[in-house]
Amino acid sequence: MRTLKLVAVSAGLSSPSSTRLLADRLVQATRYRLAEQEYAVDVEVVELRDLAVDIANNFVTGFPSQRLQDAIDAVTGADGVIAVTPVFTASYSGLFKSFFDLVDPAALTGTPVLIGATGGTARHSLVLDHALRPLFAYLRAQTAPTAVYAASEDWGTGGDAYTEGLPSRITRAGEEFATLVAATAERRSGETGVEEVVPFEKQLADLRLD
Repeated sequence: MRTLKLVAVSAGLSSPSSTRLLADRLVQATRYRLAEQEYAVDVEVVELRDLAVDIANNFVTGFPSQRLQDAIDAVTGADGVIAVTPVFTASYSGLFKSFFDLVDPAALTGTPVLIGATGGTARHSLVLDHALRPLFAYLRAQTAPTAVYAASEDWGTGGDAYTEGLPSRITRAGEEFATLVAATAERRSGETGVEEVVPFEKQLADLRLD
């Protein structure tokens, strides 16, 4: 059974936080779907709240602390990334943006990313499309089709005849993301990326045979 590495990045500021709760639910839905496809899953959660001082110091000094570097390496080395932020002033939080500003622009190329956001009102749900998708498009990641926004009133509700409830949206997003992660991992495992080097002597011998 192959093991896939998922990293969840949570930018929630409180403890506990609805942002971390949404990240955990998305991880759970993704892991369940990958298990159905016979993958083992290794999950690491990066709590940006715990790295806030390290992130600020990095901008001032130009050097990351060891634990900040470990978090960046975990994200850039993952088979899939789940990124969830609270909404402040109709956009992602400054802490969330600052962390991804420290990620090399090419390091997430082709990496599947599932985005999510939390806020007090559904009016901020467009943050997924006008802020988060452009951010990860710039980083050249593969953003999963379904993103999840959770307003305060979404928790504990199953939706109605016209609106899909939060649990259903989480399940659908997790299934789509799991399929994307598995397909990308399989494709990468089949690409060696290294051409066979033929010794010069063998090249000469082949020419003589011709």
